Amino acid sequence: MKDYTDVILEVVVTEKSAANAEKGVYTFKVAKSANKIQIKDAIEKAFGVKVKSVNTLNTKTKKKRVGRYVGERKSYKKAIVTLKDGESLNI
Repeated sequence: MKDYTDVILEVVVTEKSAANAEKGVYTFKVAKSANKIQIKDAIEKAFGVKVKSVNTLNTKTKKKRVGRYVGERKSYKKAIVTLKDGESLNI
């Protein structure tokens, strides 16, 4: 991974992630090949904050049906980032 833009793909915006953001916990879609150290460095460089911890999980594909056609959603890696006390992001 050369740059933090290769690691952080997008911010996950849901009701649960919005509620966690008030506590200093943010959720991101990240590259599948990124590890916790690379994610931590990318968040710190991109937003200028200090990261306390990073939890990651790989989401599985889900089957979706449209009429008689069946397909699958894409799988992706999700990172749940906890910031140190007093830190916050403007997302």
